[in-house]
Formats: sequence, structure tokens, C-alpha cells
Amino acid sequence: MNPLTQFKKILILPLLIALALVVIQVIPRALGQRDASKRSSDVEIPLLKQQPAPLEPAVCSSWTPTGSLNDARELHTVTLLPNGMVLVAGGGGNGGILASAELYDPASGTWTPTGSLNDARDLHTATLLPSGMVLVAGGFSGGNFLASAELYDPASGTWTPTGSLNATRIEHTATLLPNGMVLVAGGYNNGPLASAELYHPASGTWTATGSLNTARVFPTATLLPNGMVLVAGGFDSNEHRLASAELYDPANGTWTPTGSLNGARGAHTATLLSNGMVLAAGADFNIGGNGVSAELYDPMSGTWTLTGSLNTGRQDHTATLLPNGMVLVAGGDSANGVSAELYDPASGTWTLTGSLNTGRFWHTATLLPNGMVLVAGGRDYSVKGLPLASAELYETCKPTPTPTPTPTPTPTPTPTATPTATPRLTPAPRPRPTPQPRPHAATFAIKETE
Repeated sequence: MNPLTQFKKILILPLLIALALVVIQVIPRALGQRDASKRSSDVEIPLLKQQPAPLEPAVCSSWTPTGSLNDARELHTVTLLPNGMVLVAGGGGNGGILASAELYDPASGTWTPTGSLNDARDLHTATLLPSGMVLVAGGFSGGNFLASAELYDPASGTWTPTGSLNATRIEHTATLLPNGMVLVAGGYNNGPLASAELYHPASGTWTATGSLNTARVFPTATLLPNGMVLVAGGFDSNEHRLASAELYDPANGTWTPTGSLNGARGAHTATLLSNGMVLAAGADFNIGGNGVSAELYDPMSGTWTLTGSLNTGRQDHTATLLPNGMVLVAGGDSANGVSAELYDPASGTWTLTGSLNTGRFWHTATLLPNGMVLVAGGRDYSVKGLPLASAELYETCKPTPTPTPTPTPTPTPTPTATPTATPRLTPAPRPRPTPQPRPHAATFAIKETE
């Protein structure tokens, strides 16, 4: 054999062997890497999607007794002050008509006497002015109808006389207008009144404004979102309930008839709902009704439409708009005086809720800044003729969110001897916003004409 040829064979053979070894090692590894890469990219990492937390049925703590008034009283007024305290003034007591006033502190649950009225009175009205002062007007005392009015200053805890009404009156309405004036309308003074007048806080004086088309005692008055005032129902000179309603326009000082109620009502309640409608409830007895009907006023069309009926017929009750948009109706001269129920504007239905600890009517109800409702005083339903000193708190329904379980991410399959794909990050759940309390419209409990 040629030495050169033999040398080539000796040289080439190891090269071929080395090349074969490289091919054996590299190609499968490359193929495996490509396959593993493909598998890892195909792995779906589940994203944690934030689902709305389902709401359990509303749970309420019902009614809880709180501190008692220093003076038992009925037919009094109540005003929530800007500092969160609650002012109760006047009313009928065990010893006659009261001049005393007291303050409720939600933090301690106690009542503290404050300055007394200059004139003892019941069947009056109380209105919180933009200045933070409280205007009390009219009422009944010592067998006389009153024209006097006075102002309460929370800073000093004292009452100061202000200008007197042009007409003595009881069982009237008082509404704070957007311009800061107070509209007083209707009422009773040896007969139903049609007159109305305006209080000017700057001058402390009253001026006459347009009269109602129908004289009425103990109607309801509701300030609408458009600035107009809706007055509805009440009693006529024969002590019959009225179905008529009318609107006051502050721009021109006149009253215009609007759609009539489906049922004549007096000693009922009227509540402005969050949707701008007005809910009138109960006290439709003298038209063959049994006090359970309710209806809605639509300011856009000027008409009333029947809605779901109360579970219990009632009059002289209270109605309170809750932060969740529902309406709490409590007590009243009804089957037992203790029942309470909730109106749901979304469904137009009433649902019974926890009963009061003490049956009562001619009481007051106030939505507190903490969302609870304070009911105070009134006449004892079980022993008619006796005013009450007791008070109690209703805790508004608070939906309890059911915790959403966090799904366990599916493990990423890891091929043998291959890199593990990095999972995508799971987005953090967004916190649920806390709804702001909606403003509250107070309902005064005033004596029905007997």
C-alpha cells in the first residue's frame, strides 16, 4: 500500500469517528430543545379573573334600645345638626306641652338637656337653615295656636325669638328652598289653611306668598330635584282625606295643580327616592282602603302610579330613606305599632324587617351619619295616651360580600431536562368602592286631626 494512501486513511478515520459522535450528540439535543421550547410555549398559564363578589342576603341587626329621652314626648320635632348631634324640641309630655329640648350624641348613645324654647309648643315644625341654626315655627300651646318662631344656635345651645308668622298655624309643612328661604304652607287654625309664607333668614321676617289651591291640614311637602315643592294629600274641613296635589314654583311664588293621588291620604308619609320619584305610603283609610297602598309620583309626567302595598296598614308612621336607596317605614297607628318594613325601589315591593321594641306612633325618625336610624319618643301604642321617653336604633342593611376563592394555578408541566417556562403574573383584585351615603329627607310625625 502506498504510504501516502495509508496515511490518509489513518488521518480520515478518526475525523469521521469524531464527526459521527458530534452528530449523535448535537442533533437529538437540538431537536429536543426545539420540541421542549414548543411545549413550554404551548402551556397555558391560567389568569385569575376578578369576578364580582356575589352578595348574600342583607343581614340587619334590627332594633336596639339606646339612651332614653330626659322627657317623654310626642308630636315633637327632630333635627340632625351639622355636628352629627340630634336636636329634639317641644312636644306633648306627661305634664302637658313641653318647652324643653335635648341633644342626642350618637357616640355615647345619650341625651343631654339643652336650652329650652321660649314658647312651649307641639304640632310645630323645625327646619335646619344653611347657617346651621334651626328655625322652629308655629304650633300649639296653652290652648292657643301660635304664630311665634325662634332660632336655635348649636354653638351656644340657646333659643332666640325671630319674626312671627303672618298666620297662627299647626300641622303645617315647612320646606327649605334652594334659595335658603323656608316655605310654610297650609295647616290648621280653627279650620284648614290655604295660605303660605316665606321666611327670610337674612332679615328674620316672614312674607306672604301664593296660596294653595286647596286648603289642607297635615299634608306632606317634598322638595323635588327641579326646585319645585310637591304638596300632597292632607285633610279638608270635614276631616276627610284629600287626593289632590299641587306644585309650588319658587321662581314666581305660585301653586299649580298636578296629578292627583290614586288614594286620598292624610297622616301618610312622602319620601324623595334616589331616582327622583316620590313615594307616598299608607293612611288611605277613608276611601275604602285599609292603609296599605303606596304610590309613586313622577315629576316628569306629573302623575302618580300605584306600587307594591305595605304588609301592614298604618298612619302616623315615619319613613326614612336609607343609604342603600331603600325606604324604612316604622311604627305608626297600625295593627300593633311595632312592625317595620323596607321598600325596594328596584322591585317596587315591601319586605318586613325587624320590629320595634316598643310600639309607637307620633314619633320621629332620623338617619344618623353612621347610617343607623334613630327613633325617639312618640305615643305608646299599647297604652294609648302616654308619651314615650324610650329611643331605639335600627342598623341599616349592609350586604356582606362572599369572599371569592382564589383559584390554584395549574402547575406548568416541566419536560425532563428542559427549561421551565415562566408563568405570567396574576393581576391583583381591585378593591370594591364604598358607596357614598345618599342624602336623607326627614319626615316629621305630626298629629292627625281628630
